[in-house]
Amino acid sequence: MTPFSEIIADITPEGAAYVPEDWQQGRTTYGGMSAALCVAGAMREIPDLPPLRSAQFAFIGPAAGALRTQCTVLRAGKSSVFIGVDLQGESGLATRATLTFAAGRDSKLHYPPSEPPAVPRPAHCDDFFAGGKGPRFIQHFEVRRAGGQPPLSGADTPDLLVWMRHRDEAARTGILGLIALADALPPAAFTMFAAPAPISTMTWSVEFADPHIAETKINDGWHLMMSRGEYVAHGYTGQDMQLWNGAGAQVLMARQTVALFA
Repeated sequence: MTPFSEIIADITPEGAAYVPEDWQQGRTTYGGMSAALCVAGAMREIPDLPPLRSAQFAFIGPAAGALRTQCTVLRAGKSSVFIGVDLQGESGLATRATLTFAAGRDSKLHYPPSEPPAVPRPAHCDDFFAGGKGPRFIQHFEVRRAGGQPPLSGADTPDLLVWMRHRDEAARTGILGLIALADALPPAAFTMFAAPAPISTMTWSVEFADPHIAETKINDGWHLMMSRGEYVAHGYTGQDMQLWNGAGAQVLMARQTVALFA
């Protein structure tokens, strides 16, 4: 296996990267890796950026083999910077990202992020991909079912609740590793499937509750992900996703639109 941290370290100053086959999902690079490459490209090309607050990704085409990021500063203000990033693959445009980096500011307003549900610790949870099932890239992650519905169970409701972490210890700290981790699950609608079938993420929108917390490794890198399908219809699903670290602090909120071929 090629560690995530090694791929990130090998990105050239020109934004070129090579993602090996063990990070593939079907005929394309795993979406979380593509998203992380977009953010890494922006952070390498534009120095001294404030923390990443939000990101939107459109997965437009397959990303395979030699990849390259192309970054454009859309606007730079006193406290925020908007950056557009295109990830180009051998077949053309693969991923288009809009990234918002913004410094914190003093404010009288505060509303606490949500708390995680009560679940057993990872050591007491079963392997989510028991029997070796799952896409090729999943070998880079440990995933344990903490609640929700079992995958491929023909369930009536689309919801997942799992513990996840990188196997690569160097990827357990920092925003790039967190982005790569947060997309590792199949869609929550996967619980409604009676048998495996293809899926394809179309768009992914991510927000960080506290970038400082997101950068910090807690409890050996385990994070709890709750994913719920808000609709499943006409071959698509839209889902809400929330991620907490091992200490129970919310670090990420996200939404996805996924095409279902079942």
